[in-house]
Amino acid sequence: NLKARNMNKVVVLFFLAILLLESESGILYPKANSVREVLSLDGLWKFSLVNSDTKSFTLADNDEDIEFMPVPASYNDISTNVKVRDYVGEVKYQRNFVVPKSWEDRKIWLRFGSVCYSAEVYINSELAMSHEIGHLPFVGDVTSYLNFENENNITVIVNNILTNTTIPQGSLSILPSGRVKQTYDSDFFNYAGIDRPVVLYATEKTYIDDITLHTTVNGTTGIVQFQVTVAGEDTYTSKITVIDQDGKDIATNEKTLDGSLVIPNVNLWWPYLMHDNPGYQYTFRVELLDSSNKVFDKYDQRFGVRQLSWDSTSFKINGKNIYIRGFGRHEDSDIRGKGLDLPLIVRDHNLIKWIGANCYRTSHYPYAEEIMDLADSQGIMIIDEVPAVTTDNYSDELLENHKKSVTELIRRDKNRPSVVMWSAANEPKSGQEAASDYYKNVIAQVKALDKTRPVTVVNVVVADEDYSGQYLDILSMNRYDAWYTNTGDLDVIMYEIVDAAQAWHKKHNKPVLITEYGADTVEGYHSLPSFVWSEEYQCEYISGYFKAFDQLRQEGWFIGEMIWNFADFKTSQSIIRVGGNKKGLFTRQRQPKASAHLMRKRYWHLANALDNATLPGDLDTFIIDTQSQIKDEL
Repeated sequence: NLKARNMNKVVVLFFLAILLLESESGILYPKANSVREVLSLDGLWKFSLVNSDTKSFTLADNDEDIEFMPVPASYNDISTNVKVRDYVGEVKYQRNFVVPKSWEDRKIWLRFGSVCYSAEVYINSELAMSHEIGHLPFVGDVTSYLNFENENNITVIVNNILTNTTIPQGSLSILPSGRVKQTYDSDFFNYAGIDRPVVLYATEKTYIDDITLHTTVNGTTGIVQFQVTVAGEDTYTSKITVIDQDGKDIATNEKTLDGSLVIPNVNLWWPYLMHDNPGYQYTFRVELLDSSNKVFDKYDQRFGVRQLSWDSTSFKINGKNIYIRGFGRHEDSDIRGKGLDLPLIVRDHNLIKWIGANCYRTSHYPYAEEIMDLADSQGIMIIDEVPAVTTDNYSDELLENHKKSVTELIRRDKNRPSVVMWSAANEPKSGQEAASDYYKNVIAQVKALDKTRPVTVVNVVVADEDYSGQYLDILSMNRYDAWYTNTGDLDVIMYEIVDAAQAWHKKHNKPVLITEYGADTVEGYHSLPSFVWSEEYQCEYISGYFKAFDQLRQEGWFIGEMIWNFADFKTSQSIIRVGGNKKGLFTRQRQPKASAHLMRKRYWHLANALDNATLPGDLDTFIIDTQSQIKDEL
């Protein structure tokens, strides 16, 4: 029947995607368990600028220009030295570490969560691994480089130079002083360094290398298609178990590492405020057993059961229409820059839920896996974006690097229920004719790896000038009417936004989403009547967009609204950026501006109207009891 044929088609596409992803090894997040051990290399490392082509592998505490640098963190704002903040080129990180003697007969892996933007890793003065493209993890087998009797030395050469062929792009200029300066079109500070965790972990020589999951829903039943990749030559048997949140075994398979499992009476993964129990996840446990039936490798992969679908007018999850309420964001905070910051991550997601949002875009690069874990568990939808910003000067080398970034991102995040859409670029120069073949190839790469999620490109050019929209599933537009254009003219918003969205839908007959709109606002600056940069202007500005969005919602193909930005963030030095980009609803320290309270009312009332969410008791401030009898007292 038709349902069976469609299911068979999904299974075939699933395994074709696996074949493409298997061209590289897996990138599973390191997890300690009864058979896997993890050793963190986070902490204070020695740090210096590299001022010559000679790579030295010893940094003494009393060496000139040596600083201590925390890992993970961006290095730029840690030092008081302006040369460090603005440095362009290679820097050196170094530390010593010991490896447990008990690991000597095992395979030892070294994994970096991210290094911006390229890294060479030396262990005991030997090049052990290297990687280009920031914001994405990389891992290597370092067993042969290690000393199990004495201390080991690790040196990481980090390079932050961006060129016309890197992702993202940039260029270099030489100032009259002779200093090299990095320039780039992206409107956020070019933080660099080892900005996510560094770990060693140990496995047996035969080990679980990768897990790929894909879920579908049939009534009250969840179906999990799976493929587990095992590397190594030892003989083994396997056991797969699906476990619910109460620790109960729901389904098992001891016959194959590629197949499917059925979950009866399934708890679906739902976005925040679309269900009373959002973010429900199961555990997919893989165990490898030796000839004596002893477990020698094990990995637990969290996953959610949900199914996405889309057509020319809608975007659905589990058969229900999605209306996106959210933000563009940045990994950005005082001192640590883009470094992993667990307290900040929790604060951000508390604010996201407080304001009633259900989605954010990882603008303009993949975010830390720890951030994604929290989104998975709390039901926050993610538009997952590759680190391609204002793409220009299209070339074959750039295309290959762009496709590589797509592959690495999907390999990392393919199992995440929170990831509901891939964004292949932000504000590319898609009005150039060369963009047509370029994005045809980029989107083809995404589709070859994952057909279960829609693909978008976040465009700032108008529909009539764009060459990318024909290849996309969702049309995303950034608009700054009454800010960058028609500055101060709030009365133009309705006309410009409605016309722009209608033009996109008319040209391609696909759902339309606004991914950015916003106005810079200085916290505490007030003006009556409103004036640009004041808190009043930001509130009136976004209210004008609300009216346009409500008109567009009536047309049936407008699927969401995302303001720019969640919080203020640092940019390069500029006369139009006083201390950074100030379009945040929250300050950089995560305190609300007046606009945050206005947005909270908007998002919660949308959740109530569209998804029947219960309004919080503190949403409205008490003003007057109109039912009480007021008497004058003389």
